[in-house]
Amino acid sequence: MGALPKRKVSPARAGRRLSHIARKPPALVECPQCHSLKMPHHTCPTCGTYNGRQVIKMEGRKKEGG
Repeated sequence: MGALPKRKVSPARAGRRLSHIARKPPALVECPQCHSLKMPHHTCPTCGTYNGRQVIKMEGRKKEGG
């Protein structure tokens, strides 16, 4: 027989343990070039820029703004 818990885990104790696994919305920041929302430290999917440089050539899309 394997290891078994000595006693029942109370709902309060289980709730405290499980309180950190809730889904959170993704953190989004504004792209400085096209002002669309993107994930931080990622290339902008709209204009293809990262850190002020064009790193992905975007076909068929116009770059909006500055």
